[in-house]
Amino acid sequence: MGAWELLLVGVVLLLGIGGVLVPGVPGPWLVWAAVLWWALKNPEPVTWWVLVGASVVLLVAQGIRWLLPPRRFRQSGATRRTALYAGAGALVGFCVVPVIGSLPGFIGGIYVSERLRLGGHGQAVTATRTAMRAGGWSVLTELFACLLIAGAWLGTVIWG
Repeated sequence: MGAWELLLVGVVLLLGIGGVLVPGVPGPWLVWAAVLWWALKNPEPVTWWVLVGASVVLLVAQGIRWLLPPRRFRQSGATRRTALYAGAGALVGFCVVPVIGSLPGFIGGIYVSERLRLGGHGQAVTATRTAMRAGGWSVLTELFACLLIAGAWLGTVIWG
């Protein structure tokens, strides 16, 4: 697989990760489709294992999502900026502390957004809790799964 094709797969992965934060966009499906495309174009055992792992991770994430309350961000008062900050925080956290860092990064992103919007620490903590209860855990589950898959893909491309 050439460099341009790998770049396109990476772009589709990023679009899928961003799609998790946008209602109506099938982010996890885009991530899975990118890994499938990569595995079909580069038929080596490690690529197929990454595809199988991606499939299992997404199925587990969907199962967890069904157990969580539905997404109701708009009713909690969360804005699009909140979703953007949460996604950016998860991505930065994922890079700083691989894999596990996306969890506090996501929550920290919501907190920073609410702190900027509301001004006070107490109000921001309350708004962060409300946003997480109103569907934040569902979004975090999907985002974490997609980041995990993207990290596995990137690790395999670099070291595989």
